[in-house]
Amino acid sequence: MQLTTAQALVTWLAAQRSETLDGREVPLFPAVFAIFGHGNVLGLGTALQESDIPVWRGHTEEGMALAAVGLAKATHRRQVGVATSSIGPGALNMVTAAGVAHANRLPLLLLPGDTFTSRAPDPVLQQVEHFDDGTRTANDAFRAVSRYFDRITRPEQLIATLPQVARVLTDPADTGPVTVALPQDVQAETYDFPAALFEPVVHRISRPRADLRVLAEAAEALRTAQRPLLVLGGGVRYSGAGSRIVEFAERHGIPLTETTAGRTLVPHDHPLHSGPLGITGSASANAMAAAADLVLAIGTRLQDFTTASWTVFANDARLVTINAARFDAVKHGALAVVGDADAVVRDLAEYLGDWRVDSEWTARSAGLRSTWDAHIDKLRAPTPGTPSYAQVVGVVNESSEPNDYVMTASGGLPGELIGGWRATGGVPTMDVEYGFSCMGYELAGAWGAAMAHSEGLVTTMLGDGSYLMLNSELFSASFAGHPFVAVVCDNDGYAVIARLQEGQGGEPFNNFYANCRSNHERPPRVDFAGHARSLGCAVFTAGDLDEFRTAYARARAAAVAESRPAVLVVRTQPSSWTEAGAWWEVGVPAHLSGRSAYEESKSAQVRYLRS
Repeated sequence: MQLTTAQALVTWLAAQRSETLDGREVPLFPAVFAIFGHGNVLGLGTALQESDIPVWRGHTEEGMALAAVGLAKATHRRQVGVATSSIGPGALNMVTAAGVAHANRLPLLLLPGDTFTSRAPDPVLQQVEHFDDGTRTANDAFRAVSRYFDRITRPEQLIATLPQVARVLTDPADTGPVTVALPQDVQAETYDFPAALFEPVVHRISRPRADLRVLAEAAEALRTAQRPLLVLGGGVRYSGAGSRIVEFAERHGIPLTETTAGRTLVPHDHPLHSGPLGITGSASANAMAAAADLVLAIGTRLQDFTTASWTVFANDARLVTINAARFDAVKHGALAVVGDADAVVRDLAEYLGDWRVDSEWTARSAGLRSTWDAHIDKLRAPTPGTPSYAQVVGVVNESSEPNDYVMTASGGLPGELIGGWRATGGVPTMDVEYGFSCMGYELAGAWGAAMAHSEGLVTTMLGDGSYLMLNSELFSASFAGHPFVAVVCDNDGYAVIARLQEGQGGEPFNNFYANCRSNHERPPRVDFAGHARSLGCAVFTAGDLDEFRTAYARARAAAVAESRPAVLVVRTQPSSWTEAGAWWEVGVPAHLSGRSAYEESKSAQVRYLRS
């Protein structure tokens, strides 16, 4: 088949299929997000125009690539968003999104344009020239945040590259962002490609089983434990193993807790649910972790927010991990069981037979969580005046339907959603991007999630800082006709960083607007409602909790009825937080008052758990 390089690539994309968790066959690449320029408009742009793949226009390259990340998360890594840009600044704008996908183990395909391989017209517009290396371009910046990187300098290279692209994007152990740089002259070159390259392929996520010797060792470790704790991470979600692991816990009486990426896998009121783990988690789960003598961590990379910078577990606890990626499984001296979460837990149950944990330990979970629930109830209770984050989250939680989807990414809202949200369980319904903590993901990611989330409504929650960081994709979603609700909590600055700054004894500086330099005696304020309205959104405002409850109901109705984002702006308290009582390590200078507490917590930090 004589095709241009770009046509061959697009034809291959259209032929790739995927199997969802419930067995449906869907396109592996359901959407391309594009901003065209001289580096991709005639080659790849023409090929996309000739294809049937839906192409959506973005308004910032970072935003549209983050939308692709949100799409991948909402489809549980069964579908992959594609983002393309021209060379130079357009390409580099997508590097942040690649970092988000890389940190969160999410598939993303980036197709940046690149400079001419012929070098005949060099230096071209937007080209960066390296005095020591004629082969290097701006796209080499993607190498640090790509799971797989290639630059196509001859059309026939696609024949070898495309199978590797599919491998990385669909491999549960290695998945992450793939960058294929496309020089603009090569995009337009023709080649006689083998027709077999474009035959339809259905990619089914592999379910590798564990080594039987290691599985037997893990079972023995559990049998000898008195106080085991199950930690469910994002890998449980992507494996579709949530219900199996809950059944496993019920059969053996093991309490359950969740990481950030594993949130909403367990029904909130399940008697074995200890609550979420870590700094942004719950005091109940953290107390269970401190008392556990064995931690069975499934599908998690054990990030510092989950482990409270490795102070949440007891020093003498044993760590057993189940993970598709050996890289994550071997961390901290764990007994590493490498394999798919669903397959491994199914096999592990057979090894354990009718073994059960002592009922006293099993019952402790529900008692501690009920105390945490009472604490959250108190934080959510209506009060006059400006509402807190906890109160706003409480209204959204109580107003949401079982299949709705809630999102956030940075600042103080992750702590409120992770620590306070009450899930019905069954279907994962939360995306908290706290692997890269990317400000601006909240709006762009919601656009992608809204495309993928056909049942229920997406609500994204963000602060004023994140809104100002990246809001262009509100117009993209409004123009395209993808509905979601965006709750913008305005507390006058970067409040959660101000809390960290002042909580360690630092002086208020450059976080709240009141502590920022300005040449104005009365600096201007942002009209978030007016701005969102100008981007084509339905807009609502609220000043207190009762107004917010009414406005949120109206925003939900408007988003669905009008097929566009509905933005709800609410003033919130700047210094009221949900605290889980855990420590997070940040560098504290010796002259600040927080240094002594830092040193005390540092001394309790687990350096290496026993294997």
